[in-house]
Amino acid sequence: MSASSALDTIAAAYRDAEGVAARLRAEGCAVLRVIGSDAPLPLLRAAGFAPVRMAPRPEMATPRADALLGPSTGRRRAHHLVELLLDPAMTDPVLFTRADAEQAQVFSAIRENARLQGLGLGVPGPRKATLLDLLHIDRPSSRRYNEARLAQLRKWLTAEGGCAFTDEDLAREADTADAVNALLCDLDALRPRFSGTQMLQCLGASAILPPEELLPLLRALRDKSASLPEATGRPVLLAGSPQETDLHYAAIEAEGLRIVGEVQDWGMTRAARPAPRTMAEWTDPAYAVPAAAAQSAALAQQALEMAGRRGIERILHLTVDGDEAAPWTLAALRSALPSHEILALQSALGDTGELALSLRGEEPPRPAAPKPQTAPSTPRLRSRKVLQASASSGDYQRAWFASVREQVAQGSPFAVVNANAPQEILRALGVPFVVNQWWASIVAAKQQSGRYRRLLRGRNYPTDAEAYSAQGLAAALDHDAEQAPWGGLPRPDFVQAIASSDATPGIFEAWAGESGAAPYLYERTVDPRWEIETRWWDALPHRWDEVLEPARLDLLVSELRDVIAAVEKRTGHPFDETRFVEVMNLVNEQEEYYRKTRDLIARTVPAPIGLVDSMPATMVPQWHRGTEWARDAARALYEEVAARAAEGLGAVAEEKVRLMWVGRGLWSNTAFYQKWEDSHGAVFVWSMYLSLAADGYIRSFDADGTGGRDPLRALAARFLTMGDELRMPSWAAPWHVHEAETHSVHGAVALSDADPFVLRALAAAGIPVLELGVDNYALDRADGADLEARIAAFIEGPCMQMAEARRKAVA
Repeated sequence: MSASSALDTIAAAYRDAEGVAARLRAEGCAVLRVIGSDAPLPLLRAAGFAPVRMAPRPEMATPRADALLGPSTGRRRAHHLVELLLDPAMTDPVLFTRADAEQAQVFSAIRENARLQGLGLGVPGPRKATLLDLLHIDRPSSRRYNEARLAQLRKWLTAEGGCAFTDEDLAREADTADAVNALLCDLDALRPRFSGTQMLQCLGASAILPPEELLPLLRALRDKSASLPEATGRPVLLAGSPQETDLHYAAIEAEGLRIVGEVQDWGMTRAARPAPRTMAEWTDPAYAVPAAAAQSAALAQQALEMAGRRGIERILHLTVDGDEAAPWTLAALRSALPSHEILALQSALGDTGELALSLRGEEPPRPAAPKPQTAPSTPRLRSRKVLQASASSGDYQRAWFASVREQVAQGSPFAVVNANAPQEILRALGVPFVVNQWWASIVAAKQQSGRYRRLLRGRNYPTDAEAYSAQGLAAALDHDAEQAPWGGLPRPDFVQAIASSDATPGIFEAWAGESGAAPYLYERTVDPRWEIETRWWDALPHRWDEVLEPARLDLLVSELRDVIAAVEKRTGHPFDETRFVEVMNLVNEQEEYYRKTRDLIARTVPAPIGLVDSMPATMVPQWHRGTEWARDAARALYEEVAARAAEGLGAVAEEKVRLMWVGRGLWSNTAFYQKWEDSHGAVFVWSMYLSLAADGYIRSFDADGTGGRDPLRALAARFLTMGDELRMPSWAAPWHVHEAETHSVHGAVALSDADPFVLRALAAAGIPVLELGVDNYALDRADGADLEARIAAFIEGPCMQMAEARRKAVA
């Protein structure tokens, strides 16, 4: 076989994995489709399967995916994967991994579709899929968790027709994988005989073609490489997003460049590692860590070493399809390689036109700028609050934050944590803390978001990759005491978060580097079961130990103990078990009051209050969960709302329409909600804030720890599902529909962060939905003018029609 023929065969397989899968299936192979760069391919082969990688096909239209997920206005990768999965010809079982956060969402979407199929509502799609939830932070607890997940994978593979295997079988497949990798390394050393595009195809083909087919092709390439024309062009190194297709490689090399190395998920770094030879070795979190999970500094060091070995002076940093992890590696790259030319590029999934223009130094054509929207002629109004609980919460928050600043000035330790990180242990440890997302709301309310974007940009940090959660990092760069909101965020000693998004590790790594804080990332785990409890709001408060998987609880409990020990060591503050039980009891009491308040608003017409009161009156005390003040504030809220309901007082004198708000709140302009009360008698009666407080936090426990329901495990149960309720298919949609129905809403208004399954489920339940398509953190006055017109039309049209129909039905 000639080298050129081998290259053609590999390129064809790389570009048509579906065709390879169909051929292997016809030949009698047990094909298993795999989504994820960290899939344990030798293990799958040891079980008797022929794993074939599944990657986006940008050239494909996505009608089936659009029907299931809704039209995409941003990232397209998920739609392309779902389109392939919904192809009627796709009958193979599917294995997802968690190489990035989006893959868990796609798995959940497919699982939810299967559930809907059972109800006669879904579309045809795979009913044989699983998620391998491997963790990548090197901790003993992560190894134990990986061991449990791999054991589950073995059972699933057997259930799908696979065979039992031993470590001896694994070692044999590892030897074969190492032989493939050794040949890939040989080819890599022969560059520039091979272009970057050709090397990428060889790497990708190792996850598509069976080794017995690929090995002779790679040997032919190595042994007969002299017959190939030498690739030309200026050598560059590629970093940034994983390259799941060869479109961007080809576009880059078509512009006279030659990719001679890459720091990305489908690069040579993975091929240079020996394959694990036993099940115990497969549990190692460090094995084949995806770029999305690796530290920016580690990736930058890889790039530095590779550039030095290969004499590369130019580095391309490419972000594809709105990837939120890649932009957070750019600052570390520029810091590690200050003398190198680093060009930051962005590209859509299947559109390389602008990429080519950028490489030529040409300005891409921009669409004609729309005429500027007419800003409201009147100044932005302040919201009117009818509850004393709302006003007193704001007053308390200001005084509390001033006291925190004073404590820190006097030497107290201080922490900043994401909203989804367990804060109650810090409360019990006596360490004052601020919730990152609360701080972001203050930045927005004080109109400082533009200045903070400039601060981030000045340090090479992204300004549009999870910007809301990056405001704490921006605060670490803010040295203007006069402009800093509320005097500025103190420098933290600890920053903590659950790694729930691809951007989170980059944000918190950068934050720790800028502030000197000790970072701790809790692992993010996902329930891989094909059938899960969808009425979680009924089940979790008191049956969480039956509903949630023990392995996930065990992991988070172990991490909580690690954090407690680390904070104790650094601060000298002991963890008081008795105090912790008090904190947990106070939280449960507080959330019970929110549940009573939420239920009262839901069943009362007219609604006693709207979001202008319920949002701050809920969220300010939520940042203080576990204190007597917060518990008492929740009780005061309930008592005030109950008094208004008893007197028949409504948010408006004559309520005509009830609305729900889906997504993050407009904290920078809460008067926006009240406008519709005045003009249309329309009240926003529902937001995620009060309802999630009512349903998402209560976890009963036994103070003495009997029956496996100790307080620390109950805390783990509280945070294990944090975020799923709002955006994870099978979780979010049933809850939003339940809330819409119990609140008797006539319409739902959604921001861009709303889960598409939520919107589809609301529409299927007969609730009119208006998708605004904007982010809560990026609104300006021009946006407001357009949104006001759209919401007015929505209320006057479908919402009024539904309200009138209901009134007639009752009459």
